[in-house]
Amino acid sequence: MCAAATKSGGKDSSQVRIRIRPIGMDKPRIWLAEGFADFRRATTVSLAYGLFWVGLSLAITAGAFVLGLWHWLLPLIAGFMFLGPLVAVGSYGISRALEAGREPTLGDAFGAWTGHVGSLAMMGVMMMIFFLAWIRLATLLFALFFGLGAPDPATLYATLLTTVEGLGMLAVGTAVGALLAFGAFAISVVAIPTLMDQDLTFMEGIEASIRAVAGNLRPMMLWAAIITGCVMVGVATFYIGLALILPVLGHASWHAYEDLVRIDTDEGDTRA
Repeated sequence: MCAAATKSGGKDSSQVRIRIRPIGMDKPRIWLAEGFADFRRATTVSLAYGLFWVGLSLAITAGAFVLGLWHWLLPLIAGFMFLGPLVAVGSYGISRALEAGREPTLGDAFGAWTGHVGSLAMMGVMMMIFFLAWIRLATLLFALFFGLGAPDPATLYATLLTTVEGLGMLAVGTAVGALLAFGAFAISVVAIPTLMDQDLTFMEGIEASIRAVAGNLRPMMLWAAIITGCVMVGVATFYIGLALILPVLGHASWHAYEDLVRIDTDEGDTRA
């Protein structure tokens, strides 16, 4: 599968063809293995990057309790799925440094945005729209099932699991959240690494991502399920597991991009 687009650079422009390669159901397992291999090769910097996000998550959680906004934690945690692709950018930078034969540093992780800031920033706006849409829907669902009053923290989570209203809200919220999350996954799964690695517009990156998912629906749905399950495990460990899970998934997603996307220009294939 391929599609043509115009790439602008200086005074000249050239045709860019985005090719999507078909993959098998074994690829998500291979990506995980490659992601873990990258983590082992750059353990110190990958773990440090993961711990940064663990620390930030703990700080947000603590702040929510201190400010009396603890009831926002559940939708915020669920909403992490929308922002996860942006979090993974640092891991892409580490994997790219490994492939270049360099010893990765935190500069590769936190500086991975440089070079294509505009396109990546636009992708950030897109993911934030999904996140805010989810927060708004979560608020509406809570009001629909429980009213407008703030719940009692001592009974909220028990109520969610033991009452008709709570179970109904969880069921509807899970269905709506899953649809939104898969939409966010479809437009970003390879868009962000593609934009980080290639001189393309953010719409071309989104196009590549949607076509990668549509053309490989079953393995990409499996990959989405693996990502979701791993993140849930990380959250269930009070975020500590995310120190390993986030960088491994990020490295794996970089290898997913390399397997799925080829960019052809008039000068030749930029990824052999």
